[in-house]
Amino acid sequence: MWDHADHTGSSKYRVKVTAGTEYDPDTHQPVPVNGNQTLRIENKHATVSLCVRIQNFTGYPDNSPSTSPYFSHPLHTNDQYSISYSIIFKHPVNGDDLLFGNDFDRPIRHRLPPGFNAALRFVKWTLDPAMDGDAYADKPYLFSPALATWNQFRIGEKIRKSDEVPTLHDTVVQEGAEGDGAEVRRYYGIPDTVENRRHHFQNEDARKNFVFEEGRMYLADFGNPYLVFNDFSLRLPVFTLHAIRYVDEKNHDLRYVLKDRKTGQVYLVVLFTLVLLGTEDEPSHKEEITKRTHESQKANDEHDGKLGQFDWQPQTSTSDID
Repeated sequence: MWDHADHTGSSKYRVKVTAGTEYDPDTHQPVPVNGNQTLRIENKHATVSLCVRIQNFTGYPDNSPSTSPYFSHPLHTNDQYSISYSIIFKHPVNGDDLLFGNDFDRPIRHRLPPGFNAALRFVKWTLDPAMDGDAYADKPYLFSPALATWNQFRIGEKIRKSDEVPTLHDTVVQEGAEGDGAEVRRYYGIPDTVENRRHHFQNEDARKNFVFEEGRMYLADFGNPYLVFNDFSLRLPVFTLHAIRYVDEKNHDLRYVLKDRKTGQVYLVVLFTLVLLGTEDEPSHKEEITKRTHESQKANDEHDGKLGQFDWQPQTSTSDID
């Protein structure tokens, strides 16, 4: 259970995780956190395979694994969560336009804890210099260019119509490339290491020069040791912010979004919803996520974990890299 650190200490929360290609949670699928299942999320713009892992997970549904083998990998022994996905765009996307981060539907400035500005400065200066946003706006946002903020970025090969949509639940995405994706990295002069690649794409010209190709697979992983879902705290090296104290009935979602800066097109939304236990809504949240997760797992088992073929193929382009 999640302690809500109010004056009484009596309230408790649990988290549910859903995902889709729109902001509306009614269009989302339940995410099997730490599970042996990959979600396929698709619209006319992209095909996404998604996995979410959370260390010490205590959320819905009740039988969710509390951890994942992912956290035993040498790259991730200190991480607290991971949003890992592959994406195949169905049209070109400029590297400077693809953003990843958080946004909110309503103001949160009156709920921000003391020290938030200092925390934000610390994150920007030391962890993510390309981050931009306004947490005090009527519709707050904190976004970074995806190429500069992803913890791991891997370039894959062009897909064909008959190819299977990839599964990731047994995969740890690592910086690098697969097949002719290595040629793409060389063509764009992308450094081999995570640190150098992120630094490289802090430069706007480098981002504008990069194009996510139609029909090529890209893999990304985002997570860190700082956001602890077990008590909803942000634990930075200089101090800890217990965000759970500032949750209320209107501010109880944390939303990660992958979207286009210019068009506003959304490609992926991963929504972490805090459900207050003991309320009238809590049983319906639990019943819904349990039922839909069971249905999803049943379908997954019937298809032996496979996500099906793409049934879509990119057009041959003279701009393709040989």
